[in-house]
Amino acid sequence: MEKLPMTAAGHAALEAEFQHRQQVERPRIIAAISEARSHGDLSENAEYHSAKEAQSHNEGRIVELEDLLQRAEVIDVSKLSGSTIKFGATVTLVDEDTEEKRVFQIVGQSEADVKAGKMSITSPTGRALIGKKAGDSVEVTTPGGGKSYEILNVAFR
Repeated sequence: MEKLPMTAAGHAALEAEFQHRQQVERPRIIAAISEARSHGDLSENAEYHSAKEAQSHNEGRIVELEDLLQRAEVIDVSKLSGSTIKFGATVTLVDEDTEEKRVFQIVGQSEADVKAGKMSITSPTGRALIGKKAGDSVEVTTPGGGKSYEILNVAFR
């Protein structure tokens, strides 16, 4: 079973979603199915079919979350240090074409959210950054084309 690295915050978010889906969503959906059943003929009951679809989606996500939580390897970023980029590092990059500065934390795949400044360690850019230091330039081939970044800073927070 392959371990999945994640931060403590990422693990806590998955745990919270898991609890919510089990303790809030599951009972709500069951109540919706019961209500729809009381309306009679199930073959033409759109509410019933919609509730069953929601139940299927919810149960699938619960199974997925269980798997992620069982395989989680929680890494305490506050105990990491160094000057090279590795899991948990907060990296300041500048796009060499646009001069745009961006800050990302290298995190596990399940907690990645580029808009929130969290880049997956398995993304093309994340993989290209591993092992590099401040001052290095990195060429990355992404689905959107080639990008070139200069690493300005590496920190562990």
